[in-house]
Amino acid sequence: MISMNIRSTLRAKENCIIKGAGNLDRIEAMLQGRAYAPHRHDTYAIGLTLSGVQSFDYCGETRHSISGQMVVLHPDELHDGRAGTDEGFRYKTVYIKPSDIQDVLGGKPLPFIAGGVSTDIRLSNALSPLLEDYDQALSTFQYQDALYDLAVTLDAISSRSTVPGNVNYDAVKLAQECIDDNLDENLSLDNLEQVADYDRWQLSRDFRALLGTSPYRYLILRRLDKARTLLLDGSSIVDVATLCGFADQSHFGRQFKKAYGLPPKSWLRTVTL
Repeated sequence: MISMNIRSTLRAKENCIIKGAGNLDRIEAMLQGRAYAPHRHDTYAIGLTLSGVQSFDYCGETRHSISGQMVVLHPDELHDGRAGTDEGFRYKTVYIKPSDIQDVLGGKPLPFIAGGVSTDIRLSNALSPLLEDYDQALSTFQYQDALYDLAVTLDAISSRSTVPGNVNYDAVKLAQECIDDNLDENLSLDNLEQVADYDRWQLSRDFRALLGTSPYRYLILRRLDKARTLLLDGSSIVDVATLCGFADQSHFGRQFKKAYGLPPKSWLRTVTL
């Protein structure tokens, strides 16, 4: 289990990220002011506002979540994060991989919650097991059980009605596994086409439909996952940029901020083990 405390840059209190089964990230925080610059990541961010007003820009509009409401951010959608009042806000959030949702849904379109804010009691019930007991990482069995309920609930309340035709779930899984296993390689759609035995452009379309991001973005974000681990282990930003396959330190910094809302140095200053 990894615990991290975010400090003054985000003006957070009692904030921790807990790694559980499936490399699951969960966070609880109290934030004031503007916390995160516009960014996007390739996970669902599903959380509960515990107190105050949680404000964010999402899908072209400013949204607000108050105590008891839930925030559901779709993978790869640009968003930021800030307090809606001077008092700040407290929240809990869990980050779920789209591939985990697809393991349950088996090729359905990724669920999308219009507006990014929900009060649906079904979602509250499904989310609760993932957000409680923050002092303990979830066991694999616990996570699998909660994941099933969450995926089915998201599918049931999704506002997205269009269904992509003839998506090739098996080909997408093969492409995803190829990327996961070859983060240090100079991959292209040509490589993924050969591995999946599926037309590269159809594969690119289906990958987006089923995993919420493009194959290239998926590769970049997996490299950034590796980069965060190396940074926490004490590697320099220059070395991390090279080890994780980025062109240079500047390229790494731009991609990091796009994904996490902070540049690497600022992110490191806010994190202690």
